Amino acid sequence: MSSPTPILSPGFDKAKGFPAEHLEHVVSYDEAEKQHPHVIGDLKQVDEAAKVMAEAGKVEYTLAEDKAVLRKIDTWILPVLCIAYLVQQLDKSSVSYAAVFDLREATHLKGQEYSWLTSIVYLAQLGFQPLSSFALVKFKMHHWLLFNMLGWSTVTAASAAAHNFAGLATCRFFLGMFEATIAPTSVAITQMYWRRREQSYRLVIWQIANSCAAIIGPLLSYGVGHAAKSGKIHAYQAIFICLGLIGVAAVPVIAFLLPEHPATAKFLRHGNDRAIALERLRDNNTGTKNSTWKWDQVRECLTEFKTWGWALMFLCCALPSGGFGAFGGIITKGFGFDAFEAVLMQMPTGAIQIVVLIFSIWLTNKIKMRFPVIAVLTLFPIAGAVGLLKVPRDQPKSLLGCYYVALILGVLQPLMYSWANLNAAGHTKKVVTMAVAFVFQCVGNIVGPQVYLAREAPKYYTGIYVDIAFWCLLAILALVMGAHLKYLNKKQEQRRVALGRPAEVKDTSIMSLEEGRAYKEELRLALLAEGKDVKDMNLESFDDLTDRQNPDFFYVI
Repeated sequence: MSSPTPILSPGFDKAKGFPAEHLEHVVSYDEAEKQHPHVIGDLKQVDEAAKVMAEAGKVEYTLAEDKAVLRKIDTWILPVLCIAYLVQQLDKSSVSYAAVFDLREATHLKGQEYSWLTSIVYLAQLGFQPLSSFALVKFKMHHWLLFNMLGWSTVTAASAAAHNFAGLATCRFFLGMFEATIAPTSVAITQMYWRRREQSYRLVIWQIANSCAAIIGPLLSYGVGHAAKSGKIHAYQAIFICLGLIGVAAVPVIAFLLPEHPATAKFLRHGNDRAIALERLRDNNTGTKNSTWKWDQVRECLTEFKTWGWALMFLCCALPSGGFGAFGGIITKGFGFDAFEAVLMQMPTGAIQIVVLIFSIWLTNKIKMRFPVIAVLTLFPIAGAVGLLKVPRDQPKSLLGCYYVALILGVLQPLMYSWANLNAAGHTKKVVTMAVAFVFQCVGNIVGPQVYLAREAPKYYTGIYVDIAFWCLLAILALVMGAHLKYLNKKQEQRRVALGRPAEVKDTSIMSLEEGRAYKEELRLALLAEGKDVKDMNLESFDDLTDRQNPDFFYVI
């Protein structure tokens, strides 16, 4: 009697280079590897989730079980992303807080040297972004994140030893080198654990950590600055040491909480939790992780309009943000406030951004569209920046109000993350798509501070005019991208029709759990009436296919 042939993925077929035979029996992955090594070898080409799904077979679960697994993921993974992002933002912003406490004077910075302390961080990120992208495919994500987090926190603390531009620039370069991984890694982890609708909320939650840093950072700097007034070191040195040590202390916490993959997560050991955690991602059609670098996915990514559309949009977000981020404290100090008042005036910006972010992501999921929300939000920083140019300098309260309105710019980049990361599939392609976007983001953050000319302090007219121009371009690009993604969805519909699949179906991955289940039942009954089966959909979710290869993929507009 012949041994059973294992089911490894319902998407195996000749078109993708997999064995053509239909597989009938489910056995364990280890047993399958002994019996059919040629089939198992093809698993290197599919998603790492395929192993768990092969062993689990058909996975059915209730709404209550779905929510229970989601709660566990939120409890363990969200704090990791929030802590990591909070720490890196505090460390990156440390030079801005230090500048308020006479960093420039104590280290004898001249001309554009202070601007370069911000630009050089992103110059390093630009250079190390390709390495980070490759590492996210080949290495274990949690090890890579921990290594870099320890690196950037140590460098921040060591910055206290720098006494001139050369020393500060060296520290800031290494800071950027280690921080190059934080955004790509956080996006990749988010894609690995949550459905696409859930990703929007969770991504915004860990991005809110940036806004929390805008509250916590000034408070810490205020306290440390006061404490250091009578000490043996400068206030700016104490700020670097304090913020750096906070990051070092957070490393063991993240090491304890963060698993490598849902398939190995210890907090998902109960019952069928791991299989449910993966099955609930099937509607995404984006997979979780694959450790094989696929050059065909790289080529596909780099020849698409939307890849370069995201890149330009990230550039338009980052360039104004880089300038405002580096010069925010100096701008407010120029309204007539002293150093302590100026640093405290940064705190409301975090609260404003948190409120606007929460409302914006709620609205995008309510209307199930991203592009109109982003286009409208660009009008606020444009209005605030125009106010900074036009309001007389003897009206500090009005100027401060304009400054706060302009800093709504801080919500644009998180919303871009939550949009761009939903619109690519295939692990290598996802990583490269975001890497290209991050490269352009780095370019924006390099150039942004340079257009704030030292001779124009504290008004910085040139920088503000440039920022307004890029926000206007961003609004136009958002509308263009929305139209392009709608066109791509039409093409996907035509592909499904050609394959005999239902054409006018909805994307359940951007629905709530209740909406998704109700719609699937409605669709099942409608297809049964036509002699079709809803189970024919989303069969290739874990085959590591790209969005262009998988006809069941939906683009989120």
